[in-house]
Amino acid sequence: MKIESTSNTASTVGEARQRPAVARPTASAAAEVHLSALAAQLQGTGDPTSFDVGRVSEIKQAIAEGRFTINAEAIADRLISSASELVDSQRRA
Repeated sequence: MKIESTSNTASTVGEARQRPAVARPTASAAAEVHLSALAAQLQGTGDPTSFDVGRVSEIKQAIAEGRFTINAEAIADRLISSASELVDSQRRA
């Protein structure tokens, strides 16, 4: 397939385009943010006890030694479950 070049294409591409001015909010403008239930739940998981440093070290060591195995079926099942929960929560909202 042959693509023919046109002489006027280069001149139109190189032309400067004017952009419309973007309105910037003033310092006194306030924004109100509402988090979804899922976002609030995820934000609340910052509990230091929910992070197991020992378990992370074990996994890191297993990866370094080449003995860490990935269970693709379990990951897929949890991913589908998570996506299903997200879709259900969006339908209820």
